[in-house]
Amino acid sequence: MKDLIIVGAGGFGREVAWLVEDINNNNREWNLLGFIDENEQNHGNELNGYKVLGGFDYLNNKKNIYYVCAIGNAKVRKEIVEKKCSKYNIKPANLIHPSVIMSKKYNKMGEGCIICASNIITVNVTLGDHIIVNLDCTIGHDVVINDYVTIYPSVNVSGNCNIGECVELGTGTQVIQGNNIGDRTIVGAGSVVIRNIEGDKVAVGVPTKVIK
Repeated sequence: MKDLIIVGAGGFGREVAWLVEDINNNNREWNLLGFIDENEQNHGNELNGYKVLGGFDYLNNKKNIYYVCAIGNAKVRKEIVEKKCSKYNIKPANLIHPSVIMSKKYNKMGEGCIICASNIITVNVTLGDHIIVNLDCTIGHDVVINDYVTIYPSVNVSGNCNIGECVELGTGTQVIQGNNIGDRTIVGAGSVVIRNIEGDKVAVGVPTKVIK
């Protein structure tokens, strides 16, 4: 079994711990050591049976440890991975729930990805690094999901879409085939994307309108 830590001891971090348990029930792959969190008030606490080990200083002189960053905010996750995690001798893991249906033959995936339960990822999909795909989503053929994207529950991304770096797709969003979303754009929950959205925007509604 490989040693694993979860960066981030919030609600999603606890959900990721549950994901790890489900992976191990199917194939004992991970020894979950606990959580890393910069909030000192959390240090030493136990969350669903796993300790908050401390801040990043815990990783000093540690070797052969894998990690995932369980922070939903895409821009914050990028900052933590690139400014904190990269300084230590830890390796990004991919966590894929056993219930996920996806083509391993025709898809490409980076590192540090968290793919939660009940997702369907079809064929010729490219997934970048440190992506989160939360519960019950579908991703269609020839989609490109760039680094640090967060896809919240029950999102549908149709074929031939390109989702830019650090994009967040809110719960229940639908992205219609062939549309592109620029870097760092946030799409609000329940939205329907029927046309391209530029980067650094906030868009909501059915169909989506840029509000910021």
